[in-house]
This record gives sequence, C-alpha cells and structure tokens, in this order.
Amino acid sequence: QISLLIGFICVNNSQWTNYSAYSYFQIVTMCDLVMILFFYIIHIFRIYRKLTCVSWPLAEFLHYLIGTILLLIASIVAASQSYNMTGLVAGATFGFLATILCVLSMWSSYKVSCITQSTSKYH
Repeated sequence: QISLLIGFICVNNSQWTNYSAYSYFQIVTMCDLVMILFFYIIHIFRIYRKLTCVSWPLAEFLHYLIGTILLLIASIVAASQSYNMTGLVAGATFGFLATILCVLSMWSSYKVSCITQSTSKYH
C-alpha cells in the first residue's frame, strides 16, 4: 500500500506531459489502494465468516491478479511517457515496485489458501 501511495503522490505532484497516461496511472493506483483496504477490513473484522456465499480466497486472488496486470500496464505507460522528469520516473518506479509486491502477495495468499484447504480435508 505504501509503494502505491508514494507512486500516486509522485505522479500527482509532477508536471504532466500526457494527461491520459498519468490519469490512468492515478486511477489504477487509487482503485488498488481501495480494494486492498477493502480486503484488509474484511479480514480484520472477520466478515468472511459471515458471508459464506463468496469464495474469499478466489475473490482475493482475482483482485490481485487483475490489479497486478492493470498496475503493470499503468507503470509501463507511465514510464514510457515520463520524458526523464524525476517525479514521473519515481512514480513509475514505485508502480513497478508495487507490481512486484502485489505478485508476491498474490503468490503468498494463494499458497496459504491452498495449504489451508488441503490440510482442512484431513482433520
């Protein structure tokens, strides 16, 4: 979340040369931040126990997958349109860092949910 927020702030406080590229980057980072916060709230308040009609591991996996792909595209577009402006380069760099962290989070959450489901069958 912190790398997404830093990337958003870097791009927001820089002078833009291409409005659509950086607007897309800002929209993707804000949507990812909101969705990550949404899943944190679900886990903190254990809402997933009350809403059993939703497959929460699958929902979280799909969120990370779609968000990571969109963030990678937004970071590539932002990096290609930065024209060596330091704030825009920093925003794109933090976008790439957030992409890597989202991939790691997706891998770890998928690994934990698969281990939890496979061990719960035998108990």
